[in-house]
Amino acid sequence: MLGNMLLGLATMVLCLMLQVTWFVMMIRYYARHRHQIGDGSYWSSFVLVSMVMMILVAGIMAQIAIWAGLFQVLGEFDAFSVAFYHSAVNFASLGYGDIVMSEQRRLLGALEAINGMLMIGISIAALMVPFKKALQHKGIDKI
Repeated sequence: MLGNMLLGLATMVLCLMLQVTWFVMMIRYYARHRHQIGDGSYWSSFVLVSMVMMILVAGIMAQIAIWAGLFQVLGEFDAFSVAFYHSAVNFASLGYGDIVMSEQRRLLGALEAINGMLMIGISIAALMVPFKKALQHKGIDKI
């Protein structure tokens, strides 16, 4: 159990480093394109917020792939596609249960779910900045 805990925490730290990297990429993209919010077009604001969201989603998908790779290296799944699906379900905290890990490694699934909740929360908070700015500029921030 201690080994799984340490392995899971190390993977969480790796995911946090990746999240920070993607977060910086998102900030740089937003800083270069934030003028699109002020041009008066709903479309340009929509494109900017959508691109920010896609950058954040790419970061989340990369983290899911890291967990899937770990599960595959540990011998939990033969195919990466199955490991990725299982990882995505864990990361999103859905826990369907249609594919489960061995009893020996189940704690890693719970740690991935905790990691996913934290990283998705960070992504949502980051996405709210350009979204709120776009709403404010369009005068719809009184909702």
